Amino acid sequence: MKQIAFSVMMLVALAAGAQDKPAAAPEATPKPEAAKEAAKPAPTKSAASPRKAGPRRWNEDARHCLERASNTEVIKCAEEYL
Repeated sequence: MKQIAFSVMMLVALAAGAQDKPAAAPEATPKPEAAKEAAKPAPTKSAASPRKAGPRRWNEDARHCLERASNTEVIKCAEEYL
């Protein structure tokens, strides 16, 4: 039984060692586009989110939004409660 366990462990170790490792590609110089993108400030959460800043309304009732005429209007109304 010990010989079987040892054989299995050796096969797993050999299989793991036989896998090709990706060669590390050396970068000669940084690209100017990457430097420009790195210099840009990260967008703030308020700019990325279309919601208004204010108190959270997730515990309030948003069923009145279902009375809107189109699905788009219902979604815009309900987003305030997320």
